[in-house]
Amino acid sequence: MTKLTLDVAKKLIAGAEEEANKIGVAMVISVVDEGGNLIATHRMDDAWLASIDIAQNKAWTSVALKMPSANLADATVPASELYGLNTTNNGRLVVFGGGIPLISEGKVIGAVGVSGSTVPHDVQVAEAAVNTFEQLHQYSK
Repeated sequence: MTKLTLDVAKKLIAGAEEEANKIGVAMVISVVDEGGNLIATHRMDDAWLASIDIAQNKAWTSVALKMPSANLADATVPASELYGLNTTNNGRLVVFGGGIPLISEGKVIGAVGVSGSTVPHDVQVAEAAVNTFEQLHQYSK
């Protein structure tokens, strides 16, 4: 799989939504391509409106920096080397968990971003989307 399509994004969202339903939390799930361009956003019934931008920005952060957004948490607290990073890029960088890159053949081809609950829940639901991606990727080889 070298390119994310809307069809794949819908499957990732379905996998994430299933996990969100298991834990009983309404989430916003976004999928972006390798350039950080939105492919799809899904807002579950009653999910927070603020989570729309947050989910998209978590996904964008993961593509822009080629890492999970959670990797930035410790380095961006006051007195750390990357303190203030979240104020760059017009405030798009999110420095807490819920954004995870999607990797194919060693390259970041997109990312998923999830928002709507605690950071551990956001990460858990994002990981469900990544697991779905990996299962699809396994079958496409």
